Amino acid sequence: MPMMKRVLCQRGCAKFRSSSVGSISAWFGIGTSAAFRIQPWRLYLFLVTVADAQGLSYYGDPAISQLLSLDAATLIRARQELLAAKLIAYQRPLYQVLSLDAPRSEHSEPVLLGDILRGMAEKKQ
Repeated sequence: MPMMKRVLCQRGCAKFRSSSVGSISAWFGIGTSAAFRIQPWRLYLFLVTVADAQGLSYYGDPAISQLLSLDAATLIRARQELLAAKLIAYQRPLYQVLSLDAPRSEHSEPVLLGDILRGMAEKKQ
């Protein structure tokens, strides 16, 4: 019987942008205790890779455990960390990668790097 497709969280699927990297790396503790948080990172990257247009993944826990070489307890801990950080939604057997909050910026439009550097130089003077 085919699985019924349903969005788990109305906040929507992930919308990736280069500015998202900072918030993700801060949550995962990159540069500090990354060795202790590698399993949630691996699970998140897997889910982002296999997600459909709504951020949904149809891989069940047994398949994810096998593909990532994780035991069940480690997978559960990794999932709990991602849920706590509001990076995913989960309702067995579906995972959904959630969109990241928009970065806070003074500018609503893209800004050229040259303009930023000129502004910094002017502030120094």
